[in-house]
Amino acid sequence: MIVVIIAGGSGTRLWPLSVPDYPKHLLKVGDDSKTILQNSYNRATKLGKTYVITEQSHSLEVQKQLVGLNKEQIIVEPARKGTANCIIAALAKIELVEPNEPIAFIHADHYIRDEESFSYSFHQAEQVALNSEGIVLMGIEPSYPATGFGYIKKQDRVKGVPMTYTVNSFKEKPDLKLAKSYLRSGQYLWNCGYFIATKAAFETSMKKYAPNLFKSYNRLKSSNDRFDKVYGNLQAEAIDYALIEKTPNLKVVQASFDWLDIGSFADLYSVVDKDEQGNYIKGRVSLNSVTNCFIENTSDKPLAVLGLDNCIVVSTDSGTLVARKDMSQAVGDIAKTLI
Repeated sequence: MIVVIIAGGSGTRLWPLSVPDYPKHLLKVGDDSKTILQNSYNRATKLGKTYVITEQSHSLEVQKQLVGLNKEQIIVEPARKGTANCIIAALAKIELVEPNEPIAFIHADHYIRDEESFSYSFHQAEQVALNSEGIVLMGIEPSYPATGFGYIKKQDRVKGVPMTYTVNSFKEKPDLKLAKSYLRSGQYLWNCGYFIATKAAFETSMKKYAPNLFKSYNRLKSSNDRFDKVYGNLQAEAIDYALIEKTPNLKVVQASFDWLDIGSFADLYSVVDKDEQGNYIKGRVSLNSVTNCFIENTSDKPLAVLGLDNCIVVSTDSGTLVARKDMSQAVGDIAKTLI
């Protein structure tokens, strides 16, 4: 199997820890000695040869963090053009040793601890992709009624393959009432945005169901030294809308590993170690009567926090954030007005 890590991002949802020039996958979570990207890369290399596609302004830092990666395994996106164009750029650049070798696309900024189960689920998806000659998705069993994720509705069990289903439909991010009904029904999985298929299967699906994307793919394949110019003229698209949701007969493997898309400080708080008062504290910080807070100071100035509960306080050279934890989903929006 070949694995392609999509390492993009605008760096706003965890502002000011992350910024456009240094998005969240380049950060370390809590006291982890490795960055999110480094952990994603280590997981991926256990599956097979690994490539990373990243935006031009991040490519040097990616190369610095992934010292075992050859330059030819770093595919540079000249401009941000959405996941559809990331994927066709990678397909255009990758030369396969085996013509039917499956290619898995994953994201750099997801937090996963159970590497053994991760490998098991992807090898299962690999076999489904080879047997079905189609595109296989990975879905996560919901653990709470999330409103920030898209959902996949399962349909029929695939005979002879454990925890694998045909796909009934895709659902956008629901409101809380609808998300609760999804959770109760047991018919829905979180859509984590992972895709596994052979290069031939991707090409066939694009040709049939996304002809404009297929044209862009062929232009990139034949562009050679004009690759950057051709890519720069593409229209930004998400792979879900451009191809996946138009393709029939999809399969989805219900993953057996833990998964978290760290999309907010509330998510980040949920995975870091806390003290007896429920606080995560990093940097030069002084507290008094503070509970259940995420507090990080990477600046040279001292930070004092008094009398707060369930809050986020982050101070960096890029800015300062003070917010209620339940407002953390709004950080990305306000960050866009400051960056």
